[in-house]
Amino acid sequence: MHTIVLVDDDRNLLNTIGDALESEGFAVRRYDSSTAALDALKDLPADVAVLDIKMPGLDGFELLTRLRKDSNLPVIFLTSKDDELDELLGLRMGADDYITKPVSTRLLVERIRSLIRRRELTDGRGESEPIIERGDLRLDPSRHECSWKDQKLKLTVTEFLLLKSLALRPGHIKSRRQLMDAAYGENIHVDDRTIDSHVKRLRAKFKAVDGDFQLIETLYGVGYRYRTANA
Repeated sequence: MHTIVLVDDDRNLLNTIGDALESEGFAVRRYDSSTAALDALKDLPADVAVLDIKMPGLDGFELLTRLRKDSNLPVIFLTSKDDELDELLGLRMGADDYITKPVSTRLLVERIRSLIRRRELTDGRGESEPIIERGDLRLDPSRHECSWKDQKLKLTVTEFLLLKSLALRPGHIKSRRQLMDAAYGENIHVDDRTIDSHVKRLRAKFKAVDGDFQLIETLYGVGYRYRTANA
């Protein structure tokens, strides 16, 4: 049974969503404050966290920031309807996905299951995959490990799968739709700006360890590619 951490200060929403997830076979831990959720996650791991952004005290953004210091736990944000700024900021801070309110429980269940499948592909619970080496880049899908010039990078599930898709065929252009399918699965649709935000954060992580990194190239109006080192 997979465990979902649900954090929202709206008790009615917390119970409605929590009950719906439990009816789908998930174990759900419910918290009406980010502080309580953060303390619990230190000792009790989970498979996915679903976080509301706008909460009193420690909001969803700050909770995500603290989680990302030492965890790649898949995170889905609950955002206000049509609040594009919240969506983009959440993705750039390291969220894997977002759902707008009012929440469709069917959509949320689908996104959670997609994230769990993706995580299992990158933490050794899926089929064993060979290590990918492209010059100074080393990706170990079975261990969810990425290193650049022998320095390890902490990547979210989504970032890892995007990078893997690009690195498998260096020099080949991947459209946003292809990257969407690689990172989310063929039955999940996200906006192009979601892929752009993940790629931007991925680049930033490489530049944090190597200011000269520029191998993830944007082809405007087309997509992205991982350049060969001598291109």
